[in-house]
Amino acid sequence: MNAEFFTAIEDIEKEKGIPRQYMYDKINQAMVAAFRKDNPESADNVVVDMNEEKRKIDMYVLMNVVEEVENPAIEMTVDRAHTINKRAKLGGQVKVPVETKKFGRIAAQAAKQVIIQGIREAERGLVFEEFTSKEHEILTGVISRIDPRNGGVSIKISSNSEFTEAMLPANEQIKGENLSEGDRIKVYVVEVRNSTRGPQVLISRTHPGLVKRLFELEVPEIFDGTVEIKSIAREAGSRTKMAVYSADPEVDPIGACVGPKGGRVSTIVDELGGEKIDIIKYSECAEDYIAASLAPAEVVSVALEDEIKTCRVVVPDSQLSLAIGKEGQNARLAAKLTGFKIDIKPESESV
Repeated sequence: MNAEFFTAIEDIEKEKGIPRQYMYDKINQAMVAAFRKDNPESADNVVVDMNEEKRKIDMYVLMNVVEEVENPAIEMTVDRAHTINKRAKLGGQVKVPVETKKFGRIAAQAAKQVIIQGIREAERGLVFEEFTSKEHEILTGVISRIDPRNGGVSIKISSNSEFTEAMLPANEQIKGENLSEGDRIKVYVVEVRNSTRGPQVLISRTHPGLVKRLFELEVPEIFDGTVEIKSIAREAGSRTKMAVYSADPEVDPIGACVGPKGGRVSTIVDELGGEKIDIIKYSECAEDYIAASLAPAEVVSVALEDEIKTCRVVVPDSQLSLAIGKEGQNARLAAKLTGFKIDIKPESESV
């Protein structure tokens, strides 16, 4: 049985990635806990010896050899000690073997629970460690269940050999997106928390980071750092504005993101369910940056005002509605993108 036990531990290490020493420690604790249930007086003197090389487990109580026994749970006379070990001496100790099969049913059940809990904790630790390394990255998952009451979507996500279930709440889904059980879907890992129920992976389809990571996957110039994404403002399912920059004058950052015949950006638009993406060129000059952020509208002038992060923008009268956008979306995204409060005025009122 001992040999089979060590083989089982090795299998757990291979299949689940739980270090065998961790398992030995948990099993040691379980056996001591089981012994303590039936033998509380001598529990502090019990020792578990796991010999992996000999594939053997021994459990024994260290008994003190004394002239007169006061505590029979941890003491014995020299004569009795000699029946166990002929070399036993007064003042020394002898190892008294414990037959584990004599453990009571309750004690054995307690040991089993400690082992099971140990495996669960180890598995949770491995999952937490793996998914923590994927924070702010994109993972692909499979939709396992959709809650008809609140619209939440349960997604089975994987990273290397680790799997876990994550919930995509309705407010983190792209508006108007039709999802079905069995669909493969890309999600952005916002955060990983360690809770009493195990690792909790917070995911999103609305986070601006999803757009950023999709462009990194699709555009080699962004992946290798030739083109840098400076800022992203997003209203998921409707429109995104993204500011890009390249220190290399030979590289057109907008052209790199759009790709030949618009292939790169269209792939991302498809992934986001048709969400429009405005790509603008970042500039260190605040006025130029703000003017570019209001695209596709043309801008006559930009004046930075004394108040911090506030500016006044003048546009042709014919471009006013375009600059503001439907329900103010274009101006709102431009403000998010640049960090400026933007006051847009038509040219006819700026005189």
